[in-house]
Formats: sequence, C-alpha cells, structure tokens
Amino acid sequence: MLTGAMTALVTPIRAGEIDQRALAALVEEQIAAGIHGLVPCGSTGEAATLTHEEHVAVVQQVVRVARGRVPVIAGTGSNSTAEAIRLTRGAEEAGADAALMISPYYNRPTQEGIYRHFAAVAEATKLPLIVYNIPGRTASNMTAETLGRLSRVPNIVGVKEASGSLAHVIDIIAAAGPDFAVYAGDDVLTLPIMAAGGKGVISVTANLVPREFAEFAQALLDGDLERGRALMHRLLPLVSALMSLEVNPIPVKTALALMGKCAEEFRLPLTCMTSPGRAKLESVLREFDLV
Repeated sequence: MLTGAMTALVTPIRAGEIDQRALAALVEEQIAAGIHGLVPCGSTGEAATLTHEEHVAVVQQVVRVARGRVPVIAGTGSNSTAEAIRLTRGAEEAGADAALMISPYYNRPTQEGIYRHFAAVAEATKLPLIVYNIPGRTASNMTAETLGRLSRVPNIVGVKEASGSLAHVIDIIAAAGPDFAVYAGDDVLTLPIMAAGGKGVISVTANLVPREFAEFAQALLDGDLERGRALMHRLLPLVSALMSLEVNPIPVKTALALMGKCAEEFRLPLTCMTSPGRAKLESVLREFDLV
C-alpha cells in the first residue's frame, strides 16, 4: 500500500516547452528531502494542457530520475474513457508504479458511468489505480457506495479524496474496508483525514517543503497525533496561501519560481499571478525562509 506524503508535482515550462532539467532537479530535491512518493501530470502539473507526447515525456523523466527510490504515481485521468486508457497504458510503458485518475469531468456521468469508466481502465492495465474525487473540478461526486464497488476491483487500490467532507471520508472508509487507501486531496484536511484512517496525502504544499510534509504524514502514520497537530499548525499559513490566493497551481508554481526552482510560466488559460496575490505569497514565503 502506498502511504505517507506524495507530492503533486508541478510541470516546469520554459519558452513554451517542458523544462526537463528543472523537472529533474525538483525530483532530486524531493527525494533527498524524504518524500514518500511523486505524482506527476495531475492538475497541479497542468496535465489538462499537456499534449499526449508531453504527458508521457514528463512521466518518463520523473521515472528516470527517481530510479525506483520512491514510487511514481502518474496522473492519467480524462473525461474520455478511451483517452484515460491510452494515458494509463502510456504511463505503464514509461515505468510508472501506479496511476492517479480524476473522475470524468464536464460530462457528469452517473454513478454507474463512473464505475464503468474506472473498471474499464483497470481492465486495460496492470498498474495499481488511485481514483480521484474532486467535485469542485468535475461537477460530480463519487458516492461511498460507488467507491465501495470500485474497491472490489483488484487493481483499484485507493482514492484521493477532495470533496471537503469528513463525513464522506468516514463513509468511504466504512464502505471500502481497510485494504482500500484513502488519501487527503486537500492539504488542509490531511490531519483529520489521516486521523480518521486515511493512509496519506497527495500534496501541493510538498513542492515547497517536502521534508516537513513527509515528517507530518509520518507522524500521523505512527499515531503521534500531538506531533501531527503541531506540524499542521506550523504549516497552515503556507498551506492556506497556496490554496486561497488564486487557483492551484498558480500560487505553488509562482512560489517555486520565486525560489529559483523553475520559470514563472504557465499554459493558457492559466496566467501569472496578480500583483496583490503575489505580494501576499512573497510575505508568507519569507516567514518560512523560502525566499
């Protein structure tokens, strides 16, 4: 079972192209800091605006640099089942250890459609799959009943849960059982989700402070709630800034650019951070001695 803090990696871009050198450096820094896993090509990695070829190239680079030191969980979701299968097979061929798949967005399938979508991808790959429930981006919520059904598909191993409802998390754990992992999809809810039985977090903030997030998740896995609470309170201003100032991944990539880790470049329709948001972000980064 994949556990702990896993970083939802940004995708560095320079002059319109994937910056493979900056990506490799980010991966090395993450692993050196003790992160438990790496998740390229998710929403934080601007996957929606990557071509299929770029998507595969990013996964290949992360796998190559990681060299098996930590698991690589490639984002391969789509609102087209055929495209999700294509991306997942590409990640498998690239050497990823698992795949993370967002629930189909925009077309708003029924619960039966969601189940069949993921079951079809699972049938087409040998990779362990983590499904991703984020109603704020997909316009549909995966019910605990549906996740319970999916937990009985052999290679569907967990869910990244970002509904914002702790009651929903508890219902999922009850419906799916102990062998199905629930991961926090909102950094700010890592503490309560893991205290309720979750197995880790797929984190945006870990791009900036991987060591701290790995220690935080490990404390919760070890049952040390007192230390977990202390670490969460310490990290909260940074977590809040990244999630509230502008839509993810604009703040986290801007922060990495301010830290000299990548270019401050996005794919449209994402744009650079506004001046007021940037000033607030810089202030928080200074508090954490990151700039």
